[in-house]
Amino acid sequence: MVDGPYPSRARGVSHQTPGGDSGHLRRLNLDRVLVVAMDRPDSFTRAELIEATGLSAPTVGSLVSHLIRSGMVRELGAGPSRGGRRPSFMEFNARHGFVAGIDLGPTRTRLSVADLRGEPLAHRLVPTPAGMGPEALLSRMAGSVRALMRDVDAPTDRLLAVAAGAPGIVDYDRGVVALAPNLSGWTNVAVRDILERALEAPVVVENDVNLAVLGEHWRGAARGHDNCVFLFVGTGIGAGVLIDGELHRGHNFMAGEIAVMCMGPQYLSVDFGSRGCLETLAGLQSLAARWPRAGRGDPARWMADLFEAAGRGDDSAALAVDETARLIGIAVANVGAVVDPSLIVLGGALFAQAEPLVHEVRKVVARIARAPLEIVVSALGKEAPLWGSLLVASKEARRQLRLRMREARIAV
Repeated sequence: MVDGPYPSRARGVSHQTPGGDSGHLRRLNLDRVLVVAMDRPDSFTRAELIEATGLSAPTVGSLVSHLIRSGMVRELGAGPSRGGRRPSFMEFNARHGFVAGIDLGPTRTRLSVADLRGEPLAHRLVPTPAGMGPEALLSRMAGSVRALMRDVDAPTDRLLAVAAGAPGIVDYDRGVVALAPNLSGWTNVAVRDILERALEAPVVVENDVNLAVLGEHWRGAARGHDNCVFLFVGTGIGAGVLIDGELHRGHNFMAGEIAVMCMGPQYLSVDFGSRGCLETLAGLQSLAARWPRAGRGDPARWMADLFEAAGRGDDSAALAVDETARLIGIAVANVGAVVDPSLIVLGGALFAQAEPLVHEVRKVVARIARAPLEIVVSALGKEAPLWGSLLVASKEARRQLRLRMREARIAV
């Protein structure tokens, strides 16, 4: 999750150069030790830190003592002897600080508080207030985060980073949601500034489907796939693209906005924005329009009825599933042709319990894709963006710790 250890002993800086700034060198060395400590998933010894950083034993011993005093590293006690002194084990203190994730949805918002490794300590699902302006809504969500921290006895002054996901176009550099069509009044909303004022912690703002692909890559179906796509189909449609393990956002932060993909030349002469794009043809509302018995309530219920009816041979149900699968299959194949991923993950309400639909999508893709595409259903479901937010927040928190350490005055 963070920078890896320094394998070469020659790269360590354990001496004071003539005329050099010994305090600066000490901060550099402290940063190296901290990086290794944060990167280790379990306990470690001073000898392992010496090997990983290339620093001398006295230097590592002094720096480790500083990290222990600061609370970033904690001692676990001595281990069994292997013929010499018993080694002293320690670990990165993942509860030295805390992070929060916010997955803002049109009707529900998911919140989580986690430690510095992104391991959740508490989770809450709250309604997204309707008829409330963006700043008031975000202030309320910030209050919910603070309440969640109190529930797990996490001091709010130790909140080191927050990652917030929004269903729309996000200017990542400015932390602004440029447009969120499914959130009323959400145009050029300065989410980062609003949340940073409310929570007094650094905030990262990201598109929710981008967070979903990060979550699946970290803890879900896309583990081990550094070139993958998360394709979300619900009320809205979008894709998150990971290339060589990194998010691809695009020049205008619109990479993956496949909702506006044109599905045929016949749609160019009509009102393309509301009738001819992928979202209006294959989203949840269009599927409901194809199925006369679709209700206005929970989509999970009428979709279950739809797929059951299609399985029984109901012609109208089978046609609704087939038309939707054909459109999504074309979109999946097109994305596959452009990105050439090793895996495409399908998520969103449409795929929550829709193995028949997934089967049909795979059939369409197999007919038109040049190269085989592995297509799977999300392992994390509705929680995928929240997991991604915790990953992003924990990375940012650990970056903040390193920055603080570099800027601090440290006794030589």
